[in-house]
Amino acid sequence: MTTTTATTPIALITGGSRGLGRNTALALAAQGTDVVLTYQRNAEEAAAAVAEIQALGRRAVALQLDVGATATFPAFVGALRAALALNWDRQQFDFLVNNAGFGVHQPFAETTEEQFDQLVNVHFKGVFFLTQALLPLIADGGRIVNLSSGLARFALPGYAAYAAMKGGVEVLTRYLAKELGPRGIRVNVVAPGAIATDFGGGVVRDNAQVNGFIASQTALGRVGQPDDIGPVIASLLAPGTGWVNAQRIEASGGMFL
Repeated sequence: MTTTTATTPIALITGGSRGLGRNTALALAAQGTDVVLTYQRNAEEAAAAVAEIQALGRRAVALQLDVGATATFPAFVGALRAALALNWDRQQFDFLVNNAGFGVHQPFAETTEEQFDQLVNVHFKGVFFLTQALLPLIADGGRIVNLSSGLARFALPGYAAYAAMKGGVEVLTRYLAKELGPRGIRVNVVAPGAIATDFGGGVVRDNAQVNGFIASQTALGRVGQPDDIGPVIASLLAPGTGWVNAQRIEASGGMFL
C-alpha cells in the first residue's frame, strides 16, 4: 500500500528507468522518498521501475524526456507540474538527480563532431538547462545530485570527450552550490567508477578481460555494481547529510590509487 504525507520528499531522477538511475530510485524509495523518473524510449521498462517503487510502498510516476533535446524542456516542465499536482497535490519537488546519460568509447583522434555534440547535449548542456528550467519547481532547502565519473580524475584512452563533459559537470556543481545557497539548496556530485551495467554496451559487465583489469586496479579487488552507487546517491539526499555541499564524492572502490 502506498503511503504519502505532506512531508514525504519527492525526487526527480533523469534516466531513472534503468541502470544506476533505477538503482537510485529504489534506494530512495527504501528510505521513504517518492519518485518521478524519466525515460527516453522504453515505456515498458519505466513502468516496471514504477511498479518496483510502488511495491516498496512509495508513490512513483514515469515521464518521457530526452535530456539532449533542450527544446522539449518547457513541455516537460508542464508535464511535471501536472504530475505533481495530480499525484501529490504539490507544486514543487525536493530532490533532483541528474543521472541520464550514455557512453562513447572512441580515441581522441577518431572522435567525430557528431559524437562530441551528442555527448555535450546530454551530459552537459542538458544538465545545465534542465536544472535551470526546473529551478522554480525545486523546493527551497532541496538538494541536487549530479552524476560525474571517475574518468574525470583518472584517464583511460578512448574517453576524452565523455570525461571532459563530466569535468564540466563537476565545475558546474560548485557554481550551482554557490548560486543556489541562498535558497538552502545543496548541490553535490557523485562520480562512480567502472560499474557492471549495460552502460557503454556492457563492456565492464560482459568483457572478462576488461572486468579483470579494472578489478586488478581497484583497492577492493572487484568492479562496481549498481548496488554500490544508488545508496551513495540516496545518502546525500537523506536526513543528516545536509551540511555536505559542493563536494565531489567518488564511489569507485578505490580505482587507480
